[in-house]
Amino acid sequence: MTWLTPLIAGIAAAVAVPSLVILYFLKLRRRDMEVSTTLLWKKAIQDIQANAPFQKLRRNILLILQLLALAAAIAAVGQPQLSGDTTKGDRHIILIDRSASMNAIDGDPQKTTSPATRLEIAKKQAEELVETLREPGVFQKESADQAMVIAFDSTAEVRQQFTSDKSLLKAAIRSIAATDGPTRLSEAMRLATAHSKPVVVENRGLVSGPGSVLHLFGDGKMPDALETQPGASDTFMFHRVGGPESGNVAIANVRAERAFDNPSQLSIFVGLQSTMRGPRAVDVELTIDGAVAGVKSVTMPPATSVMPETSNTDKGADGAGATEGESKPPTPIFTPSTGGVVFPMERVEGALVSVRLRGLDDDSAGNRALSATADVLPTDDAAYLVVPPAKRLAVAIVSVRGNLFLSAALDGLPLSRHDVMSPEQFQKVLAEGRGGEYDVFVLDGWTPAPDGDGSLPPGRYVVFNAVPPGAGVVDKGVGGATQIVDWDRAHPVMRSVNLDPLIIGKNRAVEIVKPQAGGAGADVSAVVLASTTSGASIVEARGADWRAVIVPWDLMESNWPFDVGFIVFTAQAVGYVGGSSGGVIGQSQMVQAGSILSDRLPTGASGVTIESPAGESSRLEAAADGRVVFGPIRATGFYRVSWAGSAGPTDSRRDGRNERFFAANLLDSRESDAASAETLELASRPVAAQDALATKGTRKMWPWLLLGALAVVMLEWFVYNRKVHV
Repeated sequence: MTWLTPLIAGIAAAVAVPSLVILYFLKLRRRDMEVSTTLLWKKAIQDIQANAPFQKLRRNILLILQLLALAAAIAAVGQPQLSGDTTKGDRHIILIDRSASMNAIDGDPQKTTSPATRLEIAKKQAEELVETLREPGVFQKESADQAMVIAFDSTAEVRQQFTSDKSLLKAAIRSIAATDGPTRLSEAMRLATAHSKPVVVENRGLVSGPGSVLHLFGDGKMPDALETQPGASDTFMFHRVGGPESGNVAIANVRAERAFDNPSQLSIFVGLQSTMRGPRAVDVELTIDGAVAGVKSVTMPPATSVMPETSNTDKGADGAGATEGESKPPTPIFTPSTGGVVFPMERVEGALVSVRLRGLDDDSAGNRALSATADVLPTDDAAYLVVPPAKRLAVAIVSVRGNLFLSAALDGLPLSRHDVMSPEQFQKVLAEGRGGEYDVFVLDGWTPAPDGDGSLPPGRYVVFNAVPPGAGVVDKGVGGATQIVDWDRAHPVMRSVNLDPLIIGKNRAVEIVKPQAGGAGADVSAVVLASTTSGASIVEARGADWRAVIVPWDLMESNWPFDVGFIVFTAQAVGYVGGSSGGVIGQSQMVQAGSILSDRLPTGASGVTIESPAGESSRLEAAADGRVVFGPIRATGFYRVSWAGSAGPTDSRRDGRNERFFAANLLDSRESDAASAETLELASRPVAAQDALATKGTRKMWPWLLLGALAVVMLEWFVYNRKVHV
């Protein structure tokens, strides 16, 4: 027990207790009166004795009760507090994970019907933490603890700055709503670190104050945790919610492809993953434009487990070494199982495609019950896709010297138009505003002058033997002979492409550069599709209004044109950047929840609005070049952007306005792994999970003491009126 104002209580006790006792030592002083007979002398002597100033202190129940009441009141003045297993510190930072995995329904394992989500339990525990913080004393205002609230998913925001007002802190915690985005801890830790150390003035200098206590409420599934660390003087506590063995079946990927030889043949591919400990049968339902188009059943195999190696020298979860002779029991590592289904169909028109998992413990009202084999995360049981209408692409080859291999490769594709032009003719096409006649430009050994923003002009490009300006890559020069050592086999451009036989006689490697935030090219991104020992050799780059697949070395200095892989690569690259021919389609209108939706509308678009899946409408301002930005995206589903003005080639029209749809999905395998983490691995140290709130904090006792004093006073009044004495 601690006392906030013990000195004041001691002074009050030194004055009040002796004063009360002295009152019981004193006798009643009577007045002198004449009597008419000596028979009363004896009584007079007794009166003289009674009028003496002091008397012997006798046991008196009233005195005892009054002393008890006074003691309780004096103790209350000292403001006692009971301390539990509290973490010392007067500045607390509450970090609450609101990502998609916090929608899991295993927050409270005891509630099998109408189960609580992890976020609901996390907020409840955070409020309990706030309740335990020290409040300002009656006589010492500066002794109160302060706390702030940060909510995060892929982004982070401060919901309440440092304050000792518990009502404000609780209101900020209750206002946090779950999102459908993935988890990223780094941004939240940057905010926390910026606020964790107050700066105090000491001898006319600025000195960092004591660290803060960081409380993280979440399930610990944070892939970037190893990249973050608290301050050296900060205390970090991980309050885990969710079960470490919770299972989940999720849609991990969804894509649409049209056949190269017949674009009307559409295939919807749905990739699944399961972290269930046993096999699980699910139904995959396909919906097109709101109507059910097919249902397929699939049985997912159980997740596979691997038992990690352990030793007696392994470190504990708090970073300390295990005691001699003690070994920490190993925790199995489960790898999700994978599977999928394919829905083939004939469809020329565009469509809004929804995929849902059925048969996952939902009742007739759509509510999910919690059981030992329940799928605990409903968020990733649905995925969405915007399929553009089928059409044959118009492609133009722009070359200085001509390239028979490129022309032969494109001749074999089902294109609506295939032209060959010189750089001068290309520049004329752009100057006359006829660039929209072509879906893809294939540039060979030449790139156009940079646009106003220093990058490629608006359009879709496949570039050979050149490095376009402003593409987020740096030309490292021509090198010697080399071979491809690695490539991204899962990328739509590289799928089914075997680069092992490829030999490059004169390589030109490039290096990806990270754009400066807010600077030129800040909206440019580039990823490596294939690399050699000297660097990247095939790159995908994109800007706000252009996209390109770049092969910087000369095809004529390699054996690739004689390999069938070159034909496959060219077809897939053209279809990928074109976005509406054979190959993977709809990727340009797909966005991950938690990220920013950015697109370019036709020039002159006005009255732009965006409608969320929940039907909420927001106004957007289109830039002079038609660019619109919205986000971060909080929920999965279809987003409808509408405007007045001209329409793009794949845009539709309804109620006198043009419209374009975007599909927001989670599609994050790590976020869909619903088992909560037992240890949060930070860059500086691992932090053990706590299933229950470890910080019990302090409990104020002075209100109870005052109530006790009042009860004793009432008892004393009752005894006095009954004239009960000992």
